[in-house]
Amino acid sequence: MDHVTDQFSQHRDHLMAVAYRMLGSHSEAEDAVQEAWLRYAGADTEQVRDLRAWLTTVTGRICLDLLRSARVRREAYVGPWLPEPLVERLPAPEEDDPAERAALADRISIALLLVLEALSPEQRVAFVLHDVFAVPFDEVADTLATSVENARQLASRARRAVAAGERRHSTDRALQRKVHHAFVAAASGGNIDALLELLAPDVVALGDGGGVAAAARAPVVGALKVARFVAGLFRQAERIGVTLEPVLVNGDIGVVVRGDPPQAPEVAVMTVSVDPEGRIVAVYNILNPAKLTRLV
Repeated sequence: MDHVTDQFSQHRDHLMAVAYRMLGSHSEAEDAVQEAWLRYAGADTEQVRDLRAWLTTVTGRICLDLLRSARVRREAYVGPWLPEPLVERLPAPEEDDPAERAALADRISIALLLVLEALSPEQRVAFVLHDVFAVPFDEVADTLATSVENARQLASRARRAVAAGERRHSTDRALQRKVHHAFVAAASGGNIDALLELLAPDVVALGDGGGVAAAARAPVVGALKVARFVAGLFRQAERIGVTLEPVLVNGDIGVVVRGDPPQAPEVAVMTVSVDPEGRIVAVYNILNPAKLTRLV
């Protein structure tokens, strides 16, 4: 059994990466990988030639079932749904280097996860398995219980949607730093004119409170509305007393908002999506406590 456990452990990080990209939830990804482990432990894998590929396929099938059931849960979700964020330390500017920037390719932004969320479960699984993790189409087809040709078509449709979404999002760290610094300064000072200079005309602000934390129940759309909304959020934050901790949120620059525990124990994660021209095209504010358990 120790040998089986050791073999599975070698692939666990890879399976978590696959599952998170499919599900947009770290906790659900953990559940999917745990289910993959149970199936692996109970299966006869002596004839398996490529264990990593076998486990990836099993995890894909589990995630496909979860995505199909998630559609029903999403319809009943209170307000906008945002992915569970992956929060990391923000390196200092001098720590930015080509190798670190290249590592961004292995991360997945909130913006891209929302593009994937709009796909059908089958399109999402086909895209993640083939385009992200280079799983051959015959194995993708086996995972989806469909033909190879249909698997190709599903991935192709997903690829077009993702390409359109990626054109609206820049991973340039220096550009993100510049825009984010200006955004926080303008919002903290309630400077609507400065915010309007940073926001794209069709910018959207999404707040995910899950019906538990106070958040807008519908997207806020348009530069002026978003500018006023964001300035209001920062005014409220100043009143209750919070700290803003710069971090990486799914590879992009953002902040963790922490309150003083005796008065305001709330925690939130905020990040923005910046397009290649340096305009903010989306503001994401994640307040649902169930999605922030790793921060508290």
